[in-house]
Amino acid sequence: AELAEERLRAIEALELAEQRLGDARRAVAPALSQAIAGHLAELALPNGRIEIRANGRMGDDVEWLFGANPGEAALPLEKVASGGELARLMLATRLVLTQAPPTLVFDEVDAGIGGEAALAVGRALHQLALAGHQVLVVTHLAQVAAFADAQVAVTKEERNGRSVAEARVVESEERLAELSRMLSGQPASAAARQHASELLSLAGTLRHR
Repeated sequence: AELAEERLRAIEALELAEQRLGDARRAVAPALSQAIAGHLAELALPNGRIEIRANGRMGDDVEWLFGANPGEAALPLEKVASGGELARLMLATRLVLTQAPPTLVFDEVDAGIGGEAALAVGRALHQLALAGHQVLVVTHLAQVAAFADAQVAVTKEERNGRSVAEARVVESEERLAELSRMLSGQPASAAARQHASELLSLAGTLRHR
């Protein structure tokens, strides 16, 4: 009888602790949603809305809802977000959260953007690196690549009847040529090389602000 009473008290204490944990998670979910949404405009999602809901007694049944366009209801993230939107949402989330894995990989985080938005994405990725993470980015945009501490060019060619991929670090003049190729498709173009040089200079300035 004593053990049964002790067990009942333990169950009641557990249920109370679970309810408190759930209440705490539900209380902070709107603030987290707002903080993440605050980064979406600079990442080329000006009308993006994110809603985080903590369901269940403990709030551990977490639901992410996303709306990219005005006038549309926010729906489950996995059903409505494109690959590029998912990558940018992850980037915005990592800019808010204080803890993250030591290595972060972003694949096509710049899908569907360009110009100033691409510069904003590049700068945001560099901010994650400054926070102590190793950030690996797959990109086709020179505006994003210019922010990298190290740029790796991946090429594919045929050798002895087989396709072979090669990855090599590009530096100095070779990096200028690669950025020129990314900008115009013409690595030897004087105008493209000047643009690439200006882009590297701009990225360097924005990185240190």
